[in-house]
Amino acid sequence: MKDKSFVFAIRIVKMFRYLIEEKKEFILSKQFLRSGTSVGAMIREAEFAETKKDFIHKMAIGQKEINETMYWLKLLKETDYLSLDQYENINKDAVEIIKLITSIIKSAKASLNIKN
Repeated sequence: MKDKSFVFAIRIVKMFRYLIEEKKEFILSKQFLRSGTSVGAMIREAEFAETKKDFIHKMAIGQKEINETMYWLKLLKETDYLSLDQYENINKDAVEIIKLITSIIKSAKASLNIKN
């Protein structure tokens, strides 16, 4: 998960550069950059969470950030800043990441409930 989210963040940074340099889009792309790179940061924070509840909380923030990133991706596509191919290529990775995070959260909650 750490590696996958890091590679995703690299793709986000590269797409951000493309958006500002080639498309001259500065507002939406900044939001996209912020949410897209924070996913991996939250996963890294969760790695050293102090408690299981803290872990779940940090992973949930990562889940929200990837969901927000998917919103900005769709908006960039619908406003013609991204082609359908560009959108589908990176959105596929975003969908995979959100599914993984959701699964991790469910498993962590289940193990927390078993202990209580």
